[in-house]
Amino acid sequence: MTTTFSDETRARARAIIARYPADRSRSALLPLLHLVQSEEGYVSPAGVEFCAEVLGLNKAQVGAVATFYTMYKRRPTGDYLVSVCTNTMCNVLGGQEVYDTLAEHLGVGHDETTADGKITLEHAECLAACDYGPVMTVNYDFFDGVDPQSALGVVDELRAGGRPMPTRGARLCTLKEMSVQLAGFADEREGAVADGGPGEPTLRGLRLAEQHGISVPGFDPNTPIRSKAEADKAAAEAKAKAEATKSAPAPAGNAGTGAPARPEQATGSTAPDVKAPDDKSPETRAAETRQPDASTAVPDAPGTKVPADTTPPSPRDAQEAQAAGAAANPPAGDGKPAGDEAGAQRRNLSEAEAGSGATGAGSAVASETGVQK
Repeated sequence: MTTTFSDETRARARAIIARYPADRSRSALLPLLHLVQSEEGYVSPAGVEFCAEVLGLNKAQVGAVATFYTMYKRRPTGDYLVSVCTNTMCNVLGGQEVYDTLAEHLGVGHDETTADGKITLEHAECLAACDYGPVMTVNYDFFDGVDPQSALGVVDELRAGGRPMPTRGARLCTLKEMSVQLAGFADEREGAVADGGPGEPTLRGLRLAEQHGISVPGFDPNTPIRSKAEADKAAAEAKAKAEATKSAPAPAGNAGTGAPARPEQATGSTAPDVKAPDDKSPETRAAETRQPDASTAVPDAPGTKVPADTTPPSPRDAQEAQAAGAAANPPAGDGKPAGDEAGAQRRNLSEAEAGSGATGAGSAVASETGVQK
């Protein structure tokens, strides 16, 4: 049965697509997949068809992306996805025991959902929180340092309609609510981003840096990151000031010394100029990196060298080389490989029987060439 998506979902789909340039609308596919998952609880065939329709893609292209990322679920998933890390560090600390206890208690296995539709259980290879192990997540919010009993307490509270507070991060939301956020829309629930906080191991490095007075040289957290237009404007103003200073009489302090003006005298600022970003598109820069040539502005791509004094092969040369390679490798025929002839098989069988003491006609059979043994 084909799902008809709500008007709200269609309006949000248009809003997502509008975030990208007209010739880059395909980039909206990832948030669109989260969007359809927010309505159905998973990416259904209808969801794949919907994304293909609004983006002008075929279903195979959408399906290839949806099946690649594990956050897109391909079958109905519970309100709460409980993921238990069973990788090396968490496993050593008891992660497998936590998973086994939950599986037995809930009566489900990996990627299976409880009968009430509340919880889907999965074991995760790594949740990137080794310093908090063993860990589990509920809709990707962390519960750190769990043991079998504390994990059971979390799932029982979820099944009873509660929303236990994660160790780190904001309060829990359902899988559908989470998918709305991942699609790029704010969580409108009351206090959705309240509570929570960072974990102590995460802050340990910051506390050590503060304790020992370690900081990045010259770093000013209040310095804004300028856009290209702002950087170009600042560069033009600096150039104009430099030219004006150069044409003006030298200050008395520098008269007759021939000393150039200091940078702060030319620009009015001690801040270094920021080079404007490259005007080339990301696709052009990536292509040049992969296939540099003599005119490429970035000839230092890893594992490659800029060709020098060489003439690239013509298309005709390439075609001739391809034809010669095909001729040298004829396709395999339908004939049986050597050793499959019936005569050889009978001879091998007779030799085996003779070696085991068998007697009779099998001791003297014709070989493949008709010569008696």
